[in-house]
Amino acid sequence: MAEPAREELSALAAIFCGPDEWKVLSRSETDGTVFRILTKAEGLMGADVPLELVFHLPLNYPSCLPGISVHSEHLTRAQSVTVKEKLLKQAENLLSEPMVHELVLWIQQNLRHVLNQPDTGSGSAKCTFATGTIVDDGPWLTLVHLDHMRAKTKYVKTVETWASDLKLTGRLMFMGKMILILLQGDRSNIKVPKSLMFLAFEVKEYSSLDELQKEFETAGLKKLFSEFVLRLVK
Repeated sequence: MAEPAREELSALAAIFCGPDEWKVLSRSETDGTVFRILTKAEGLMGADVPLELVFHLPLNYPSCLPGISVHSEHLTRAQSVTVKEKLLKQAENLLSEPMVHELVLWIQQNLRHVLNQPDTGSGSAKCTFATGTIVDDGPWLTLVHLDHMRAKTKYVKTVETWASDLKLTGRLMFMGKMILILLQGDRSNIKVPKSLMFLAFEVKEYSSLDELQKEFETAGLKKLFSEFVLRLVK
């Protein structure tokens, strides 16, 4: 391993000196060094998101990029992959110089912005199912199932704000532990067309599956309910 990399490892061990913040996972004369850093960064809702960052420094590092993996119970798999890709992209700008500390600082400062990008989803709920239908110049509809929701009041307010800003209508639905977001809009017209099923975005709680089913049927979404929502309660 190059001397700059050795010096960087010593510096990192001194910087991340809190309980369990730093741990060397493996050292090899052929494969380099693998270590883990535990840190936190501000998420979408303003709360700290714990991050486990694993770096693999090959023997020719920093002349080549480090291997990076990202883990967090507060992020979906897709979000973790996106964070990893953004870190590697940032690392390309730091090639040929020790970069791990810079990368950790960067994600601490930018995690919220990374998660706020359209392709990463929400950092405050794990999405396990989504289906969407898009018709050119017509209604767009998507249904999202959330595993759980932290900081419910803040999250609800955020969803309502997004729906308003994007001119979307639909429902944020709670029934027991089930959480569904049903969104609809129109691609070609910023105003809500008369053909859409909902005239506004509402937050509603349902006491039974029958009550939830009636909501879908009233909106003309009986097939969507039977094919997707019922699957979640079986």
